[in-house]
Amino acid sequence: MHSNVSLQHRSYSARIFLGNIGKRLVLWGFLAVMVVLTLFPVIMAFLGSFKTNAELTLGASLFPTSWEFENYYITWKKANFSTYMWNSIFLSTASTIGILIVASMAAYAVDRREFLGKRLFLLLHSIMMFISLGVIVLRPQFDIMMKLGLHKSLLAVIILLIAGHGFIFFILLGFVKGIHREVDEAAMLDGASFAYIYARIVLPLMAPGLGVSALFAFRGAWNEYILPLVFTMTQPKLMPLTVGLTSLRYGYGGAVQNHLMLTGAVLSMFPILILYVIANKSFMQMSAGSLKG
Repeated sequence: MHSNVSLQHRSYSARIFLGNIGKRLVLWGFLAVMVVLTLFPVIMAFLGSFKTNAELTLGASLFPTSWEFENYYITWKKANFSTYMWNSIFLSTASTIGILIVASMAAYAVDRREFLGKRLFLLLHSIMMFISLGVIVLRPQFDIMMKLGLHKSLLAVIILLIAGHGFIFFILLGFVKGIHREVDEAAMLDGASFAYIYARIVLPLMAPGLGVSALFAFRGAWNEYILPLVFTMTQPKLMPLTVGLTSLRYGYGGAVQNHLMLTGAVLSMFPILILYVIANKSFMQMSAGSLKG
């Protein structure tokens, strides 16, 4: 009798063990498929950047028959990709700093102060997050910048990108709400002003939110195409990489240059990857905070 019970227990344990192994295999198989589907286009672009234009057009093999490292030199120097890259870095960095300053100040003021039109302010920000006006507002935006004398500079694009800070505003508003008001009250009792509390106390406590928001803001500015196209169409030296990358196709050599476009696309990935590595700690802190909540 005892041996039968022991055999049944072992059989039951074995079934559970095999069931757990099966679930893990399915999970790992699914994750492996997702990784392949995600990385395959990137790998194709990376390998294609070392091919000749003729070989890339024929598409006969996955790996290049001869590795054309010169593609990167041609793209960076002769095709003016270095100019496009630095323009994008300047545009994305300046707009990111501006968005973080404006959005963090707005989030702190909205959470800590009561003022006329506060509900309307939040409503408009919410609406503009879900309604994309797109090309409808391009002409008024261009006219405004032309009257300000900024229509032939990247400053116009930076100002317009900073103005569209709604998504970042709500991210930072959530972080400000997580900071106890007792911190502000204690600082006020010591004679600290509203601006001092924001700059010296609240802003450092928002560091994880600022890191995540910086990544989103930088990525959005880095990938922006329509606004830079409109304002730099007649100014090739001011083109960021999203606009300049399309010009690589015909801009160098007078023929279709798909291999140079792929080379430029690969180069354009590195700044975002570097920023993600820097902001990865903020992502972890944000995830840990959400799990605790």
